[in-house]
Amino acid sequence: MNHRPRKRFGQHFLHDRAVIARIVAAIDPQPGEHLVEIGPGLGALTAPLLARCGKLQAVELDRDVIGPLRERCAGLGELLVHEGDALAVDLAALSGTGRLRLVGNLPYNISTPLLFHLLRQREQIHDMHFMLQKEVVMRMTAAPGGRDYGRLTVMLGWACEAERLFDIGPGAFNPPPRVWSSIVRLQPRAAPLGPPVDAARLQTLVTAAFGQRRKTLRNALRAHLDIEAIQRCGIDPGVRPEMLEIADFVRLAALDTVKSPT
Repeated sequence: MNHRPRKRFGQHFLHDRAVIARIVAAIDPQPGEHLVEIGPGLGALTAPLLARCGKLQAVELDRDVIGPLRERCAGLGELLVHEGDALAVDLAALSGTGRLRLVGNLPYNISTPLLFHLLRQREQIHDMHFMLQKEVVMRMTAAPGGRDYGRLTVMLGWACEAERLFDIGPGAFNPPPRVWSSIVRLQPRAAPLGPPVDAARLQTLVTAAFGQRRKTLRNALRAHLDIEAIQRCGIDPGVRPEMLEIADFVRLAALDTVKSPT
């Protein structure tokens, strides 16, 4: 396979067999499960996953890799490739009668918007195992109080349990990226954390809170909540946003006084 990785697609093809085996073991696919791989590329993960579960769907934007991908996976099971942009994928159209297990080496340049696109369809998802830039996974799984804790942490943590499994060095890819990668497991919650709240309202509040990290909560949320409203949630308006737990943001967003986005 002489396909040259394309920069515009953010392609870094995984080739390290030990890393591939470790990822497959972490996913632990079983026959009968509904697996969907996002960005399979040349099939380094697709082939062993397909051999384990017997059937797999894939979403691939680069039409030039689809032929080599099918060739590599021939005889391993039933592979159904959907040519298109993962940012537009409709999971309901792929799920059939069961929830999906999503896997993939996500392009760094679209990883955050893609995660939010998938989370909006989380009722179709059983779990997700993604390879992402290590820095992004650190933000996804950060604890309150640190510099990695922010909007991505809160919005993902509200809807999912996130676990960083292990890190992968640049040498496992062709071409080697300039950064380390990590494998993260995302498990959608049976119900989002905290009281019922509109996702758009929560995002508005969280975005405002972390827009200028050095501001206190009272100043960062001045346009959305007054001091008394913050205090009614048992939260000190004088702390910085990174000190709040995810559930604290949800309680704030659930207040009737929060201004919704226009």
